[in-house]
Amino acid sequence: MKSTLLQHAGGHRRESISGTPKMSRHQNGEEYRNPTEVKKSQIVMPCHANHRQELSVGELLKWMDSTACLSAERHAGCPCVTVSVDDIHFEHTIGVGQVVNIKAKVNRAFNTSMEVGIVVSCEDLFSDTHWSVCRAVATFVSQRTTGGKVQLRPLVPCTQAEQVEHSLAAERRRMRLVHADIMKDLLANRAFQQVEVQEAEKAVPAERTRVESVELVLPTHANHQVNTFGGQIMAWMENVATIAASRLCNAHPTLQSIDMFHFRGPSHVGDRLVLKAIVNNAFKNSMEVGVCAEAYQGEEPLRHINSAFMTFEIRDQEGKPCTLPRIRPEPLEGMRRYQEAIARNKIRLDRKYIISCKQTEVPLSVPWDLSNQVYLSYNNVSALKMLAARNNWLLNSEKNKVSLYTLEQKQVLSFKVETEVDIPAERAFMLLSDLSKRVEWDPNYERCELILRVNDDDFLYRVVTPSIGQDGASNSPSADQGGKVQDFILLASRRPPCDSGDPYVIALRSVTLPTHPPTEGYNRGEVLCAGFSILEVSKDISKISYFNQASPEVLPYISTDIAGLSSSFYGIFCTCNTFLQENRVDHASTPQSQPPSSTLKRTQL
Repeated sequence: MKSTLLQHAGGHRRESISGTPKMSRHQNGEEYRNPTEVKKSQIVMPCHANHRQELSVGELLKWMDSTACLSAERHAGCPCVTVSVDDIHFEHTIGVGQVVNIKAKVNRAFNTSMEVGIVVSCEDLFSDTHWSVCRAVATFVSQRTTGGKVQLRPLVPCTQAEQVEHSLAAERRRMRLVHADIMKDLLANRAFQQVEVQEAEKAVPAERTRVESVELVLPTHANHQVNTFGGQIMAWMENVATIAASRLCNAHPTLQSIDMFHFRGPSHVGDRLVLKAIVNNAFKNSMEVGVCAEAYQGEEPLRHINSAFMTFEIRDQEGKPCTLPRIRPEPLEGMRRYQEAIARNKIRLDRKYIISCKQTEVPLSVPWDLSNQVYLSYNNVSALKMLAARNNWLLNSEKNKVSLYTLEQKQVLSFKVETEVDIPAERAFMLLSDLSKRVEWDPNYERCELILRVNDDDFLYRVVTPSIGQDGASNSPSADQGGKVQDFILLASRRPPCDSGDPYVIALRSVTLPTHPPTEGYNRGEVLCAGFSILEVSKDISKISYFNQASPEVLPYISTDIAGLSSSFYGIFCTCNTFLQENRVDHASTPQSQPPSSTLKRTQL
């Protein structure tokens, strides 16, 4: 395994670890470093490793948690405790003699909690190769020694990378808050309630994988407030989960991922920590292990500390996943865990497929349903925020303070149109976020119908645009001049500011719906990333920026402007400004109504 990792890592030299941004510099030439950044480097010794001479994941989790905690405390100025950790996907293992490099920094501070980003990489000292191991995002809260939470000071991002993470932290926080509801809604679906166990001759009884272990929390396991380190609890949980996974197929498993989890309550020095694990379900090449941690002292009842779900694989000598035996769940509770594991596996695939991929790796039109709506919405907004945060936009043309910018990156052309408008930002946000009104000012929107109001912030639309002639002019759908009229199925996600200084965001991306397949007479177009960013300049003035990562279907509408052959972008923004001014006062504040096509809610998950 170690040699495989080195082959994979070949070419990733010290200065080019995947995903690691270049250091920014101050104006005086000094290297900039985030004041909350904490680094830890640790050579892997045999005492840190398992039987395969690879670093124990439990040990790595302890190092990650302690490094992140120090970063959080550096910003808060007082002790902090771990509240939650988002999904962790382990890309590679780490061998004895190699060096683990961990970097943690606070991405954003909210009122009483803060998000800390953690990056783990590995270094081979003999070949001078570096590779990524995993990334994680943890949430911490600060606590006074006398009790109670501390009001945190805001964190001001200084570099482009920090601005992106600062902006995305609000979206990740939003997703964390609804994670439990997503699971509850998915399990309510009959498709998962009616799952039957597929009988197999060599099915392994789930009770055979059950593990229970007790740990005594000593001072070495706790911080200066005698609270047990979150990383230590995670390490103990990983230990029993590994044993449970080993019992399924009598082999040594490899931990692939840990699902998002929350600490339900604190543990202290002197606690007896009861750890229980069992394999909930086995899929073709992976298995889910559920782990629960409970604490007690003396005669008191058990306190629920944490529950987590870990995904393991069994690999052969070449490092390829092996086919796993089926599992026979226990009656009642075992069957419930079996069904829930199938639902979680779907969520896991959705999150990894939609969120963990780079924007260029996500297909243009991802199938939409209620189970992946939150993740598509996150991807939608985060893609626009990352595009807006780019600092290498080039001014292409300008007319009466309406500016057209372009950005070419990895053979993808994006454009931005920007101007200031005499209208409050909140009012502009409300008007522009209703796409059905866009036909009143945008000639490229011939028709727009609201398919479904998913919630207060997310909507599904079908947009019809005119065909484009060879000269770049729009053609009427009734006058066929060689091109079909285009239609788009768009997910529109809108977000108000999380803090003062944040913009209003309206993000658009293509999705597919089983109820709205491509139809004859229309060319189904795709939108990768588009939308508005509306920043409050003053009480009555807004800076409105429109972004579009041009797909082949979108590029013809703007190509003549980019080439300098026309300035249609200026005319469109003028009509947009007129529309905003005419509707500056809200005469009838009525929310968008639920469309008749609510049958989408019944779409199979």
